[in-house]
Formats: sequence, structure tokens, C-alpha cells
Amino acid sequence: MTSLPVFVILMGLLASVSHLTAVPWKYEPVDQNFPTLTPDTAVTFDWPAGVARDTVGQYQVESRHQEMSVERPATGEHQRIRILIRTPQGASGHRPAVVFMHGAGYGTCDNSFGDVARTLASAGFVTAVLDKPVWSTTDADRDYPASARAYERVANLLRDRDDVDASKVGIYATSESTWIAAMLLTMDHRIAFQILLSPMVYSPRHAMGFFVAQDFAIAGANQGYQSVVRRLFSTDATLLGLNNLDIDPTDRYTYAIPTLLAYGAKDVMTAQVEGVQRVLSQAHASGNENVTVRSYPVSNHVLRLGDEAQTGTPLADHYQQDMIDWAVGQVHGLHQTSPSVGGATIHQSIAVPTDLRGRRSLTIYMLVLHMLTLVLLLAALVMAAVAGLMKLFRLRRRKDPVLGFSHGFGGTLVTITGTTLATLVLFGAGLGQVIMAVVRLGWGGVPDQAGVSYWSWPVIQVVCALVIWAWSRTFARMVEVASLRGLDRLPDQVRTSKAGGPSLRQQMRNMDPRPVLASTRFGVAIFIVTTLAMFGVLLIFAFWGLFIYQ
Repeated sequence: MTSLPVFVILMGLLASVSHLTAVPWKYEPVDQNFPTLTPDTAVTFDWPAGVARDTVGQYQVESRHQEMSVERPATGEHQRIRILIRTPQGASGHRPAVVFMHGAGYGTCDNSFGDVARTLASAGFVTAVLDKPVWSTTDADRDYPASARAYERVANLLRDRDDVDASKVGIYATSESTWIAAMLLTMDHRIAFQILLSPMVYSPRHAMGFFVAQDFAIAGANQGYQSVVRRLFSTDATLLGLNNLDIDPTDRYTYAIPTLLAYGAKDVMTAQVEGVQRVLSQAHASGNENVTVRSYPVSNHVLRLGDEAQTGTPLADHYQQDMIDWAVGQVHGLHQTSPSVGGATIHQSIAVPTDLRGRRSLTIYMLVLHMLTLVLLLAALVMAAVAGLMKLFRLRRRKDPVLGFSHGFGGTLVTITGTTLATLVLFGAGLGQVIMAVVRLGWGGVPDQAGVSYWSWPVIQVVCALVIWAWSRTFARMVEVASLRGLDRLPDQVRTSKAGGPSLRQQMRNMDPRPVLASTRFGVAIFIVTTLAMFGVLLIFAFWGLFIYQ
């Protein structure tokens, strides 16, 4: 009679938390396709008679390093970066040039874009690959405006060279750097053309929310784990000092110049259909009709074939030739004769979640809950360690018990705590497996068959219900024992004492002196702290949606 109401109240509370913290998410339309005009990816131009045409391998390539100090204005930091400049030997006149812009990670001038930069140089371009400007930032707090200024300085370095045509300096950007490229084009209106691989056309919140949600589904994770994605990408990151999630990657300059978009059909990170549509819309609004789109089969996010985690992964078939043909045609100002959209059919599985936004109250609750629970878990761990040491010390001297739990509450606490923490580990294992699968997908690999990430969610939901029932039985037992000790008569005793009867102390002396929980204050304290910590873990489960039963 006591356990059931307690169980209903606790389940209702936790289910309410799950529903109140739920974030709506629109997946429709699903399975969008953008048909190409031809399966052929070749880029051709109307070449006038007598105009020299540079081709791949026409020139030997010379490589030299330069150094430059770039500043991060927000902090005054300086980073000494190296720049690897490749030039076509024997090429006459002023040459076109390309600045390469890094995607995510910590690329250097020596381990990034080597094959593409060398191939471009062999076709008559001067190319510059620099160490990625990162200063003291991490992937989570990159300084995009400062990075844009660093790339602008390298573009100006190329323009100042005697062998470069200052009016024909373009950029080659991939993935994360396409956000930076948008800022660069706003700063530097002299950029002549841009080659964009898997461009991030939407804000980081929307783009990353899309690809993580899509990849969770591709990896075979239980649908319940999507609730983790929704809540995570509804974080108000400005509370943590992170300001990149909601940057606007487009303005009237972003696609106002000749643009080549290149996608891989196996790319599971980029919203390709809506991305192409948005690029074309922005370009046309800027008066630019010179946008070429190419989609390559069997290639990943960075146009490589196979798993990018393995060294030496080749680029998509014909990509380098197509890209260089396009760049050569642009710098000569020629009329393109091939279709603007070609290659494999462009596909997108779900819609970009453009309604996602930062939710401040949800973020504050998340931070407070997780930090408080962590503090309680650490406190419970320290108290357990102290109890263990005290137990060893007292056993040697045969002194009084350390905790003195009564009525089996000690064993019950250990059982329920162990079950709750094991469930937390299971949740972490399921989430960890799906995260590793997403990483492998992002690199172009094939994830392992879903295991823990599929069955762990319903198992955790069942175990959580059983844990709450166990806590309900424990609380009911506590009430029962307290009643037998006469503690339920405490309010009447207080009123009797105030009415002139025996004092409260005298009345309590007549009560059963045996403890309800434990015979020591330390035992009572560790029970309370551990119980609060475990309830915090259950609230964390509720926050991430584990108490939404469908």
C-alpha cells in the first residue's frame, strides 16, 4: 500500500522530466533527390583556336616553405605558421593561384592536400598550403574570423609574388573551412573563384544536428538515442563561451563568384540536396549564374574512395581532372559547354533541422543537474572509501561498527547503487558504440553491426523501472520501521510537549531506541548522500529521454 504510491509518484516525476525536456524535431521531407543533368562528371569549355591550354602534368613542380606570424585579434596570440608553396617550373607569365583551407582537425602544410596541390601546380597554378591557424583553440571553440584573416594574408602573399596574377587567386575549401570561406569572401572581394568540397551551407548547429541524427540512424542505433541528439544540439553554447554554433555561413558575397561544388555520394555528413538548392538560390540572388555541381559515386565526405582513416586513400575517379579543367576554364574566362549539374544523383535522407535553436533554460538545467550529480557521486565515492579504511582500522582493534546499518538497509543500498551504476555504464557503452560508428561513417568506413547501441535503450528503460520499484520498496520499509519505532507519533508528542505535558526529550526516551537506518551518524550520512546521487543519475536518464515509453 505504501510502495505502489511511491513508485507511481517517482515514475510520474521522472517521466514528466523526460517529456518537459523533449525537443521537437522535424525529419520530413525524407529521401530527397536532386537529379543531375548527366551522369558524366567531365567539365568542358568552348576553347577558342590558338589559346594555349594547360593540362595536368604539363609542368614539373617546385616546392618551397615560407613562414609567417598570424595574430588572433581576440586574444593577441601569435602563431608561427609554415606555408608550403608549389610552383610550376618553366611556366611563363603571371600564373593563377589557389589557397587551400583546412577542414576539421589540426592539419599542417606538409600533411594536407599534397596530391591535389601538386596536381594543380603541374597544370600551371601556384598553390599555397599552410599550417592550420588554431592558436590555443580546440575543435569546439575555433576562432573563425581570425582564421579567415590568416587565410586572407596568405592570399595577399600570393598576390604579391612576381609569378602570380593577383586577379586570379582562388580558394580550395573543404568541410569546416567552408564556414571560414564565407567569412573570407566577406573580407576579401578579390577572391576570383572557389572550389568547395562538401560545403557546410547551414549553421554548425543545423549542419551537425543533421549529420549526427542521420548517422545515428545509419549506424542502426535505437531510435531512443535520437533524443540525445535533439537535446544535445539544443544547447545554448554561449553559456559555455562557445560562439560558433549559430554563425550564419551565407551572405551576399558567399556565392557571388564562380563556384564549383563537389560532393561524394557516400558522404554521410553533408545535407546535399538542400545544400545545393540553397547555394543556387544564394548565387542567383547575388547575380551569379556560374555555379557548377559535381557528384561522385563511391566517394566520401572529402572525395576519397574508402576509409579516410587509412593512409593513401585515393581521390574519386576523374575528380582531380574535372576540378582542374574547371579551374583552368575559369581563369581563362571561357564559356562552359558541359551541364552545370552532373554525376551521380544527389540524395539526402532527412531534412535539415532548421528549427533547432539554443534553449537557455534547458541548458542551465542540464549543466546544474550533471554537475550536482557528479559532485554527489564523488562525495559518495569518497565516503565509501573512508568507510572502507575505517572498517579495516576498527576490525584490527575490534571497535564499534563504522556504519551500523540495520534492517538490511546496507545490503539494499549496495544492491540498488550497483544496479543504477551498471545501468549508467550500459548507457555510456551504447552511446559510445554509436559515436564510434558515426566517426567511422564520417571517414568513409563501414560501421560494425549495431549491438549495444540497439538493445541497450529498452533494457535501460526496463532496469530503470525496476530500480525505481526497489527504491519504492526501500522507502516503504523505512516508513514501516519508523512507525514501529514510534517516530510516526512525533507530531503528537510535539503538541503534547507544547501543551504542558512531558517534554519531548522525556517522551522520546520511552520510544524504541533501536535505529531506523543505521546506528552511526556516518552510516545515515552515507545512505542519504548515496541515495541523492542515485536519484541524480535517474534524473540524468530522464533528461536524456529514457523515461519516454513508446
